Parts: sequence; structure tokens; C-alpha cells
Amino acid sequence: MDRDAALAIARWQYPPPYSVYGLGDDPLATALFLCDIEHGYYQLRDADGALVAFCCFGADAQVPGGDYRALALDLGIGVRPDLTGHGQGMRYLGAVLAFADEHFHPPALRLTVAAFNQRAYRLYHRAGFRAIQRFRSTYSEQEFIVMLRAASR
Repeated sequence: MDRDAALAIARWQYPPPYSVYGLGDDPLATALFLCDIEHGYYQLRDADGALVAFCCFGADAQVPGGDYRALALDLGIGVRPDLTGHGQGMRYLGAVLAFADEHFHPPALRLTVAAFNQRAYRLYHRAGFRAIQRFRSTYSEQEFIVMLRAASR
């Protein structure tokens, strides 16, 4: 994640109820966090070089309160707000899944989605993920669903 992408992503604002996906009130601190090499954040750009999404791996993709003990690589994805709901999710998710398989070689992939977000849930289900757990976040009391799928190897 480079600095310019991190600053742009830190300023993304989603409309309700998706505003839960906002990354914080301090864009500079958020950007510094996103581009810190200690965290697993990556930018996704389209063929023209435009920033379209970001993803993360590992603990940064987990939601407080979930049970993440099973062996799997956690992943998270965020799409630029003006691009959500336009049928491109599988394209972006496919790129993230291919990257994860190629670079991390996980035995399984896991993601966590807000229970209200049926649009994302359906996308993940079409990509082969299956719900394995429901829980309430210890941070926000929001309900989440953990989904799992075998790696693509």
C-alpha cells in the first residue's frame, strides 16, 4: 500500500448502513496505519491505474469477538464506495483470492462479513465461501458472519 492510496482510502465514506466499513475519523492516522509494512494491506488498481479497492490479510481482517482459531488465512476487502453495487465484486474478489493463493499458499481462506450486508454475503457464497459462525462484535455489538472456503490450489 503506498501513501497516496492509503490517504485516498482513509477518506472513503460509505453511505448508511455501510458506513460501518469506514476506517476512522482521522485520515492521516488511518493512512499511516494502512501503509505500515507491519500491517497486511494492499491496494487494487484497474488496468488504467485507478484505485478501485484494497485488501488485507491476517489479524487485520478479523473482527473482535469472532473465533479465529481454525487454521486459515483471514482476508478483508474494501471497494471504493462509488464502485459498490455495480456487479464488479467478483472481479475484485477474484483478484484478491488469486493473490492470496499465490503469495500465502493458505490451506483455507476465511472472511468476516457484517450480517446485514447481504450483497457481500451473496458474493462470498458465489465464490465458494460457506458460513461457519455468527457472533456479535465485542467492539460494536454489530452481528457478523465468519465464512470459510478451501484454498484454490
